[in-house]
Amino acid sequence: MDALDGERRRLSARAHLRALGLPERDPGELPTSGKRFGDGAQYRVEIPSVEGPEALRAVLAAAAEQRVPLHRVSQGSGIMLLTDDEIGQMLALGRQHDVEVCLFTGPRAAWDVGVQATTPSGRVVAASLRGADQLAYGVEDVLHGCELGVRSILVADIGQLWVLGRMRQRGELPAELVLKVSISFPVANPATARLLEDLGANALNLPLDLSLAQMAAVRQAVDVPLDLYVEGADDFGGTVRYYEVPEIVRVAAPVQLKFAVRNAPGLYPSGRHLAALAVESARERVRRAAIGLAMLRRYYPEATTSPSGTVTAAPGRGAGG
Repeated sequence: MDALDGERRRLSARAHLRALGLPERDPGELPTSGKRFGDGAQYRVEIPSVEGPEALRAVLAAAAEQRVPLHRVSQGSGIMLLTDDEIGQMLALGRQHDVEVCLFTGPRAAWDVGVQATTPSGRVVAASLRGADQLAYGVEDVLHGCELGVRSILVADIGQLWVLGRMRQRGELPAELVLKVSISFPVANPATARLLEDLGANALNLPLDLSLAQMAAVRQAVDVPLDLYVEGADDFGGTVRYYEVPEIVRVAAPVQLKFAVRNAPGLYPSGRHLAALAVESARERVRRAAIGLAMLRRYYPEATTSPSGTVTAAPGRGAGG
C-alpha cells in the first residue's frame, strides 16, 4: 500500500488526535490565528543572548536608535553565572524601560561531568538536568533569582518545568513568574506543545525550522505565546526567514519574534572574556530586528504589536508575557 492509498483509506490516528482536541493534520490553507496577547497585539519583539548589564544597555540604546519596539530580552548563560549585582542591574534596566528580563537556569548536562551530551548522537540531552542533585541546583537557581526580583525564567528540562509549575501553584514561587520553554527543548508538534502548556509553561520556543503549516498546527493546540527565531544561530541550523515574518505573525499570533545572528561565535557560557563580542552581537541582533520589522510593515502593515516596553499577561492559561 502506497502513501496515497493510505490517505484515501484515512489514517485512523487522525480521529484519535481530533478526539483529543488536537489538529489532525498540518493545515494546507494556513488559517489566520485569532489569538492575541492580552492587549490585543499579534506580535512582540525579543532580543536573545543578552549576556549581562553591558549587553542590555547596548540593546536598549540600539533599539531606541533603530526604533525597534522591545518587549523582552533573554539570557542564555544562566542565573548562576551572573553576580547578584549584575542581576540587579539588569532587572533595574528592565523596570526602567518596561522590558521583560528572562534569565536561563544555569545547570545543564552539557556543562556537567557526563559525556553523552558531548557526542553527536547524545547532544539531545545537553540542556537536561542529570540526577536529583542537578535538578535541585536548577530549582535553587530559580529560587535565588526570584529572591533578587527575577520574574521570567527560561527552562529546558521537562521535569524542572513540572516542579516549578507545581511550586508556583502552591505559592512557593511568585504567581506572576513566567516559565518560558527554551529552544533547547524541542517543541515540534501540537501534542508536545499542549503537554508543556498543561505543565505550566507560559511561552513556548519552537524549533527554528518548522514550516508555516507546522507552526499553525501548534498554534491551534495552545493559547500561550509562541517564540520564533526569524534568524537562528549556526549551532541550531542558522535559518534566515525574513520574508516569512508576515506569514509567521499571521498564522502563529500571539508570537514573540526573535533575532539571532548567523556567522557569530558562540557566547555560552559568557563572561568578561567575551564582553566585547556579547555587546557587539547584541547590537547586531537589534539591527536584524529592524530589518525584519521593516519587511513586516511592508507586506503586512495591518499587523498589530504592543507599545514598546509593554509587559502584560499572556492569553489563555499562560500567566506571563
